[in-house]
Amino acid sequence: MTKLDDLCAFLSIPSVSAEPQHAKDVEYCADFLVEKLSSLGFSATKHLTEIHPIVVARSPRVEGKPTVLIYGHYDVMPVDPIDEWESPPFTPTIRGGRIYARGASDDKGEIMAHILGAQELIEEDGALPLNVIYLLEGEEERGSYSLHDYLKKPGVLEELACDIIVVSDTGMAAPEVPSFSYGLKGLCCFELEVSGPAMDLHSGIFGGAVANPITTLCEMIATTHDAQRRITIEGFYDGVCEIADWEKDSWRRVPGMSNAELAQLTGVPELQTEQGYSGAECVYARPTFELNGISGGYEGEGSKTVIPTKALAKMSCRLVPGQDPVDIMNKVEAHFRKVCPAGVRMKFTKQHAGDAYMSDPHSPLGKAAQRALELTFGNPPVLVREGGSIPIVAELSKRLGKDALFLGLDLPDARIHSPNENMRLDIFEKGITMAKTLLRLMSDVAP
Repeated sequence: MTKLDDLCAFLSIPSVSAEPQHAKDVEYCADFLVEKLSSLGFSATKHLTEIHPIVVARSPRVEGKPTVLIYGHYDVMPVDPIDEWESPPFTPTIRGGRIYARGASDDKGEIMAHILGAQELIEEDGALPLNVIYLLEGEEERGSYSLHDYLKKPGVLEELACDIIVVSDTGMAAPEVPSFSYGLKGLCCFELEVSGPAMDLHSGIFGGAVANPITTLCEMIATTHDAQRRITIEGFYDGVCEIADWEKDSWRRVPGMSNAELAQLTGVPELQTEQGYSGAECVYARPTFELNGISGGYEGEGSKTVIPTKALAKMSCRLVPGQDPVDIMNKVEAHFRKVCPAGVRMKFTKQHAGDAYMSDPHSPLGKAAQRALELTFGNPPVLVREGGSIPIVAELSKRLGKDALFLGLDLPDARIHSPNENMRLDIFEKGITMAKTLLRLMSDVAP
């Protein structure tokens, strides 16, 4: 089986963790990984949970050498809207030098690159020059609940003890410009429901006398930002540190991250950033408050002139080091209760959350990772933080007491979480080379 065959077989499994009808597919995907890693000489185990399995695989012990824990997730996002896919999402298809399938970039392509990098090293040298643990979960796209519980079990932290955590579930700036990420944003999600009349009301008979929940909800949300696009929630910025000068200098050189380039990439007329900060600085290092969805009232064709009984908004905050997600949700709730008018009732529901994360990019193992990227792609990596969140990584790093390094292969046009997700084949090949080079270089760092 060729390396591309391995990737295609992996991508063919519809391991959609959020959809119950794919539970067996998710488990089969775990079995696939156990079989593949076992064939390379790893001691691989599938740990069953109440939801989806966790795969742990360990290479034969090499005394006196560091241990690298490679984290990834084998579950994928749902594929809707299915009619926007140019080829079936679980039938890997090559077009124009790219492979198209759900999970091609997020995160199956990156996982397989790391596995095949280890395979090449074993084929060339007969064995790995250091210790490698793969920790691969099937629930990242739905919150990593089982992995959170797994880490609390007796003996697990000893089983996963390592010198560094490597994660490839992030992006790179451009095909020739690798990215070394040393931080992730935290996350908290919540819902706000505003209810008014006991039933939908005729908007002519009762209009002007009864508060409209949709209007009220929009007015409440509008109070969360000022004209400078700063978040007005009391205490929201407590603990937030200013961006270091070396970071600002580094981010100015990241391809595709100027304000004009970001506007073009996203298809907006111009960026709307927090005053005093560039788009790159907002993405990488400023906390945000976003409205993710809003619903209420009549949404069908034509008109239905009612004052609806309720309206609902789904919201989230991306957080930076110094912010606690539970504290932020409490402050958000307090803000909404303060601005909620007497004519309606509100219900605030807290959902999942995760801490922000920052590592030291200048550590010996961090420098080895940067060197691996430079040798592979021919250019030194840009040092960035990620605008996205992988909440389990912050917990994993805290519990193991080790830094996490992020070496991503997702290009800006990889369409992760969208129809026609893809990965460039040349990037996949370079990912294999990078993974192999990374293990070689890290084996020379004293544990």
